[in-house]
Amino acid sequence: MPDQNPLFPAFLKLENLRVLLVGGGNVGLEKLTAILRSSPATAVTIVSLTFLPELRAVAASHPRLQLVERGWLETDLDAADIVFAATDDPALHRRIKAAARARRLLVNVADTPDLCDFYLSSVVQKGQLKVAISTNGKSPTVAKRVRAMLEETLPEELDEVLQQMTVIRGKVAGDFANKVKSLNAVTAELAGGKAYESPATKKWRRVATGALLSAGALLASRLFRRPE
Repeated sequence: MPDQNPLFPAFLKLENLRVLLVGGGNVGLEKLTAILRSSPATAVTIVSLTFLPELRAVAASHPRLQLVERGWLETDLDAADIVFAATDDPALHRRIKAAARARRLLVNVADTPDLCDFYLSSVVQKGQLKVAISTNGKSPTVAKRVRAMLEETLPEELDEVLQQMTVIRGKVAGDFANKVKSLNAVTAELAGGKAYESPATKKWRRVATGALLSAGALLASRLFRRPE
């Protein structure tokens, strides 16, 4: 049996955390873009000697981003809950990792899996549906290809399905087993199975079917009745 990916998948409410990003260049911009794409309300402090114009433009449109134009200081960690190291200085990354570990802070270090406490996933998002893909850092290229395949395959209407399922789940009556059966009936149509039928519809279908059978039997009895 092949080795299994041991990473624990989790979705963070990043907007409730204080994020420190060290690096204002291309790698820093890439990390910041990934953060804001999933959690646009996140508060991020970005420390760097210089900043790309593109990164400054992003910061100008996000009021919870703070640019600190200087070198990294260990005291920057005092106001952080989670850390991203995204510079081109491996020695600096090792110092950040060591200082963050002493404070029990989780760190993501760009392009250095051995120093990472967590990785950023390739993400597919369709409204409220979010799928994160991990290769345990083995192949970002494969993760991106899987993401592209899912983005093409999963329809945009999935978000509407999720919204409707939330409403249906709240309306389904009965115990847990009955709820599961009813929800299975709803989703079966998506898989090409029998379509969902509400209890009221089922009741009237039975009444209508019974009436039609009775009418058919009466008609047949008259058609085939022997003449007197």
